[in-house]
Amino acid sequence: MRYPEEFIGPMREELTRLGVQETRSPEQVDELLRKEDGTVMMVINSMCGCAAGRARPGIALALKHAVVPTEVATVFAGGDLEATARVREYLQEYPPSSPSVALFRQGRPVFMMHRHQIEYRDASEIADTLTAAFDRYCQDSSD
Repeated sequence: MRYPEEFIGPMREELTRLGVQETRSPEQVDELLRKEDGTVMMVINSMCGCAAGRARPGIALALKHAVVPTEVATVFAGGDLEATARVREYLQEYPPSSPSVALFRQGRPVFMMHRHQIEYRDASEIADTLTAAFDRYCQDSSD
């Protein structure tokens, strides 16, 4: 079921205001994740309370870190159905989860934060986990 845009629009804007690009079609997801260099952080955004009170604020804090992914993008589960399905094809080894955050290098996931790693943590703990992943995977693409 697709959520009405008037419900999810403000939740999308919480990330796009930070410079996070939306990928609303499978083609946009492919274009971004098939890049051969750099790292991409893909946020699977959602309407739930843990996305609003924990994930999005944690992502906002993490993006202030000195080391960040080359590109940061999002799909909205329940809004961008086809794009979300395409991201999940890239994440086949992981169960579907929203909200969630994945880091990709050369089209392959190298880090995954699932809903169960978000819903009982506060924004600063989520940011700490993400910035540790940034430090590990985003500094040099040749690792």
